[in-house]
This record gives sequence, structure tokens and C-alpha cells, in this order.
Amino acid sequence: MIRIAVDAMGGDFAPVETVKGAVLASQQFATEILLVGQPDKINQELARYKNKGNLSVVAASETIGMDEAPAQSVKTKKDASINVAVALVKDGKADAVVSAGNTGALMAAALFKLGRIAGIERPAIATEFPLPSGKVLLLDMGANVDCKPKHLEQFALMGHFYAKHVMNITNPRVGLLSIGEEKEKGNELTRESWPLLKTLPINFIGNIESKEILQGTVDVVVCDGFVGNLILKFAESLAGAVFKMLKTELSRGILNKIGLAFLLPSLLRLRRKITYDDYGGAPFLGIDGTVFKAHGRAKAAAFKSAIRETIAAVKGDMVGKLGANL
Repeated sequence: MIRIAVDAMGGDFAPVETVKGAVLASQQFATEILLVGQPDKINQELARYKNKGNLSVVAASETIGMDEAPAQSVKTKKDASINVAVALVKDGKADAVVSAGNTGALMAAALFKLGRIAGIERPAIATEFPLPSGKVLLLDMGANVDCKPKHLEQFALMGHFYAKHVMNITNPRVGLLSIGEEKEKGNELTRESWPLLKTLPINFIGNIESKEILQGTVDVVVCDGFVGNLILKFAESLAGAVFKMLKTELSRGILNKIGLAFLLPSLLRLRRKITYDDYGGAPFLGIDGTVFKAHGRAKAAAFKSAIRETIAAVKGDMVGKLGANL
């Protein structure tokens, strides 16, 4: 049985929502979950549930806040829940780790304890975005704000193999995000990265513009972490803004309100598709171990989704196949 270490103390709504999400995941998926954190607080939340699933608690006395310096905190807080959770993977007591906590601290702990896959200089954060049919993978989403062409080359390779072996896309189409389709367009980074990606044994289709990300013309989008994080944050805010505007318009007048009652189930399904509730986890590609980052504001549904995606990555042998292919 797959065993997942969950940082129960990480995230804006921990441990209430992290524990609830873990309980839901344990009830729905065939997995064992190790809740890492302060036992008194975790057990207080677990007491709310009659059916707790296959859960156990691993003690960790310290936590790392969202505003703390990542590397320094990981080094000084040896018994932090992030450190203990990642150590369980290192020691072979867990197959993967999931955390909604400090992204930098999770990356630092993963680098210190698990290391990189051979040949990878910069691990990347990958995120799946929903399309009308299917998904598109973007990387890097914020781990590396300053990149060199060889880093984007490695992102392209990792994205290709993740899309192929975890997302089950036979021949993933990989695009380089730029301001124009021509290879001469873009900044120095994209212009110098283009010929490197062109020579890779992948289905590189060339440059794509941001308007094409959600059109289904590409399966993997490669960019540096600065651009990727801007796209991620904008997409999150756009989804919320669109639904607020839609709600305002549909609440104008009695006929619209009646129509809203009929549309509500469909609108709620759509909202789940375009928010991180169904896309709760982002893998750290290039780390020599399965590490997933849940959204810092993730509630139970999103955290359960992060665990689901982590299980899929373990079943698909994400790390092993990345290492073998790279």
C-alpha cells in the first residue's frame, strides 16, 4: 500500500483543513497517510471523525511559518513538520510527501534531504491547468525566478516525461512561452533556449504565446519561474473575478435569479474545474523523491486532490522514470 507523509501543520488553514483533507483521502483512496505535526492538535481534529481511514500520527514539535526564511528555518528547526515529513521519505518510511506550507522551506528540505535527480541543476514546480478537454502542464511555476537556457532545456525534458508517464499523454507537445511564434521573438533567455529545445528528443512545437496556453494546442508549456508564477497568480485571481461578475449579473432581476437556480449546479461544477480544488498539488520535478506542494490556501477538497495526484505520481513511478530517461 502506498504511504503518504502529510505535513499536517502547513498551510493557512492547518491543521483543521489538512487533517480533514487527509481523512477524506484516506476514506476514498487505497493509501496509508502519516499525519506529521503536533500530536495534540492533530488528534483534536481527528476526534471529529468516526471513520478516520488508514491514518497515523508522527510527532513533530515545530512548524515553519509562511513568512519565515526558508533555508534558515529548515536548518534551525530540525523538528519542523516539513523536515520530519521529508525525512520519512528519505528513510523509506513513506513513498511521498505533501505539504501546503512554506514553498521555499519545502523545496529546501527536499534538496537537503533527498537531493536532485542526476543531471538536473534546478528542480521545477509543475502545475496542471484545466482545459475544456484535458489539461496542460506548466513549469516552472516559481521555484527559479532567474534561469539560464540550460535550465529551460531541463524543464522541457522533465515536463515531457511527466506528461507522458503521469498524465498519460502518448506524445506530449512541448511549447516555449514567448511573445511571438517566431524563434527570433522574445527575450535573450527564450531566444537562446529555442535551439536547445529544438534538438531534444521530444515533440517540441516551437514558441507559443500566452493566449495559446488554454487553447489545447500544446500539452507542456516551458517558462522561467518568474513568468510562470505571474501566470499562476493571475489565473487564480481571474477565475474568482469571473465568477463574481457572473454572480452579480445573474442576480439582477427576478428572471435572472430564477435562471440562476437552474444554472447553479452547472456553475458549481465549472467552478471546481477552474479552481485549485480539483488541481490541488504541484510536483517538484527534479527532486530525487516524490514531493508535492498543495496550495497555501488549500481547504479540505483541494488538499484531498493534492494527495490524489501524489498517489498517481507514485503509481506512475514519476521519479524513477524521470531519472532513467534523463
